Amino acid sequence: MSRQPKLERFNNQVKAKYQVYNSLFLTLPFQGISDTGVLLPLFDSICKRGYGKHYDPTQIVNYFFEKYQRDASQEERYNLLFLFIQYIERQVVLFDAIEDAAYREVNNMDGRGTLRNIKEEAEAQNKTQELKSYLSHFKIRPVLTAHPTQFYPGAVLGIINDLSEAINANDLEMIKKLLSQLGKTPFFKKEKPTPYDEAVSLIWYLENVFYKSSSYIFNYLQQNLFKEGEMDNEIIDLGFWPGGDRDGNPFVTTDTTLRVASRLRNSIIKNYYRDVREIRRRITFVGTEKPLEDIEQRLYDSVYLPDEDAKITKEELLATLKEVRDLVVEEHESLYVEKLDDLINKIHMFGFHFATLDIRQDSSVHQHAMEEIVKHTKANGQNLFPDNYATLSEDEKIKVLQGVHGKLDASSITDEITRKTLESIYAMQTIQEHNGERGSNRYIISHNETKMDMMEAFAMIHLTGWEEPSVDIVPLFETVPDLKVAHEVMEGLYKNPEYAKHLKARGNKQTIMLGFSDGTKDGGYLMANWSIFKAKEMLTQVSREHGIKVIFFDGRGGPPARGGGKTHQFYASLGNTIEDQEIQLTVQGQTISSNFGTPDSCQYNLEQLLSSGIFNGIFAEKQKAFPDQERKTMEELAEVSYKTYSDFKAHPKFLSYLERMSTLKYYAKTNIGSRPSKRGTSDKLDFSDLRAIPFVGSWSQLKQNVPGFYGVGTAIEHFEKNGKFDQVKHLYDNSLFFRTLLENSMMSLTKSFFGLTAYMQKDPEFGEFWTMIHDEFERTKRLLLKLTGFDTLMQEEPAGKASIQERERIVLPLLTIQQFALKQIQQLEKDPDANQEQLDMFQKMVTRSLFGNINASRNSA
Repeated sequence: MSRQPKLERFNNQVKAKYQVYNSLFLTLPFQGISDTGVLLPLFDSICKRGYGKHYDPTQIVNYFFEKYQRDASQEERYNLLFLFIQYIERQVVLFDAIEDAAYREVNNMDGRGTLRNIKEEAEAQNKTQELKSYLSHFKIRPVLTAHPTQFYPGAVLGIINDLSEAINANDLEMIKKLLSQLGKTPFFKKEKPTPYDEAVSLIWYLENVFYKSSSYIFNYLQQNLFKEGEMDNEIIDLGFWPGGDRDGNPFVTTDTTLRVASRLRNSIIKNYYRDVREIRRRITFVGTEKPLEDIEQRLYDSVYLPDEDAKITKEELLATLKEVRDLVVEEHESLYVEKLDDLINKIHMFGFHFATLDIRQDSSVHQHAMEEIVKHTKANGQNLFPDNYATLSEDEKIKVLQGVHGKLDASSITDEITRKTLESIYAMQTIQEHNGERGSNRYIISHNETKMDMMEAFAMIHLTGWEEPSVDIVPLFETVPDLKVAHEVMEGLYKNPEYAKHLKARGNKQTIMLGFSDGTKDGGYLMANWSIFKAKEMLTQVSREHGIKVIFFDGRGGPPARGGGKTHQFYASLGNTIEDQEIQLTVQGQTISSNFGTPDSCQYNLEQLLSSGIFNGIFAEKQKAFPDQERKTMEELAEVSYKTYSDFKAHPKFLSYLERMSTLKYYAKTNIGSRPSKRGTSDKLDFSDLRAIPFVGSWSQLKQNVPGFYGVGTAIEHFEKNGKFDQVKHLYDNSLFFRTLLENSMMSLTKSFFGLTAYMQKDPEFGEFWTMIHDEFERTKRLLLKLTGFDTLMQEEPAGKASIQERERIVLPLLTIQQFALKQIQQLEKDPDANQEQLDMFQKMVTRSLFGNINASRNSA
């Protein structure tokens, strides 16, 4: 029987099931209001018809009230809107659960981009040996971060998981119970989570998802490719930021870092303990019982007896398991040996650390800390720095910093920021003692601009008595100007004798992080992506010239505007001018739950990442990603787009539009993350202090998605007006990189709906600004359709588009309520005699409306 098209599978397995279970959900009474489920579909219908007739959200809500709530009091009407919000939030959860349950059916787990496909392709092209050789060193590193884009509390995530299982089992009774539980489970967090809370939430994914999916992939490669030969490469190397990311988060302390590292160690040992128990149920043969019983007991003691140290080392555990394996092979016909192999492979992958806990801090903090250290050492009679250090040139300071050694007592330093900075480095040493070197061996510097930023961190590491530090110093280049000079910064460091010595000790490898989020916020969509591409080329060239293997670590968010979207296609399109030994990227918020939330989706997306690197390294032709003429076209497109976006940012209404017409200021009230929504402490909105997540997320809530398309249309139109459109067409036809950029931009356009905010075009203050955004949207849409030859956006991704449309349909009433509330707030704020209680109520309504929309979008921020 032939396999159904993906769209048909989606319609049958997701859309149809949602309609069935949603009808059941709407009949369940919650909080004593039995008719909410009846009224919501009516309101939904009025919203659709209303926007079709060009009504604004206020007109739509008032029409609904007049038709179906004529006898209700104003308080009852507004309470009903809150109930609608609660219902819609839970409808989104239901849709998530159904889509998760159908993941294996909808997505071809053996199709293009999967390991089976790669293996068969290698066999067909006689490249199996080349593939094995490549996989002996190539690896991927997904780094989980706690950036605040995940709105589901832990209890709701548990319900989604259980609901998916019940749907797969067609267990109607359990589905009804879980839907009832969902109706009574709160979504709103009254208090912000601590950084430790965030870490615990994400460790759940490590324990229950990544542990299974990563080991499945490793085992598949071991059994089907390497076979009898042992695979000496982890393939998947997990990273972790919660508890170690100090950049802009004053709530991350040294105690937090150490507690998270301890939790990671405990979690992986607990998983090993469970596996050993399972192994003992099957391997019950003569000679195996005592060693297995011994390691089971020692693993148990390591987890449940209060002590910092594990009662068994990684080496002891591996040695015992290999001893038992030899016995099973030699004397017991290899019965159940695959279970032992599975656990041995897991220990190779995860060690006693589970995931590497990165430490990150901003360069400005290092600058301040170094100034304080200089003062502190001078006051204490330590001659570590010359008296005139503050007046030295940058090169002269670097000469001093490269030779600084010592062991400062962090507790004796009175300046809090400096003390915490040094303590974080001491914490890395402690973690390595307990979890192994991979427990914490990367120190990341945000907003790295100069060699000095790197050398200040280098010096501070040596001032903690770490003479031969087993730590990689990772610069993060983010803005367009910083990306342009990144290769010059790194060349200066490669030429520095002390830093070069450090790199040699680290295997002559240099990890460099590049920030898509702040890059797009700073330079717009096309310029940010193109600047990062060019920076990678220049960094690759200068690193190769100095015998350094550069590894790129991409700071990506969920949506295309923050480096998300079709991530695997970017890595498959890099060509031979960019180093590709590893793929490292951040995975955050909703993207964790949507792309890696279940064993199936996690396995599929990890395989897609692996295959993209393999494709570029094995199957792609070894050539430049951009021939000279195409490069010139891309450069011109990026420059025009950059100017367009820069002019847009410089518009006098830009910040006030975001502040007054969007949900920007409500992000901080959602209590979804421990980190403040902006870097500075001023009440005044400053663009440079604004974090990328609330910036991108606010445009998403408006359904305008500006960061994912603004400037793209104008750039292509520039070529069209000058009779050079065929150059853009040639670039699109011949560059996978450019095609992927535009396909991701189409996703941003597809998720936009200007009918929601069309009323703003009549606003006396912001009407012209709204029209400018809308014109760029229409321009970009027209030109992308012309360029691709499509009739509709995302024409070649019907299943993905159908999922987006279904989700957007679910939240349309929610967005309508949000805009209605925002409009009421704007009117009340103009009235000096406004009712404060009513103003507070509408502000709460806006805040509550954020959750469902963010979760429905899955990669909105």
